Amino acid sequence: MPTCPECENNLDIEMDEVEEGDVVACEECGTEYEIVGVEPLELTRIGDEIDEDDDDLLEEEEEEEE
Repeated sequence: MPTCPECENNLDIEMDEVEEGDVVACEECGTEYEIVGVEPLELTRIGDEIDEDDDDLLEEEEEEEE
C-alpha cells in the first residue's frame, strides 16, 4: 500500500478502481495526488507542477525585461 510522502500515512487506494488522471487525497493530512501511472502506481502531488510552471513563466518574463 502506498504511503503519503507528507505524513507517511497509508493511502487507501483500490488499484482495480483507479485510472490515470484520477485524484486521491490523504485522509490524514489532506494532501492531494494525481495518479499519473497505474502499473506501477505513480503519484504526483497536485500543486507541484503548477509551481514549476509559474517559475518557468517568471524566468521567461525576467529574460524579456532585460
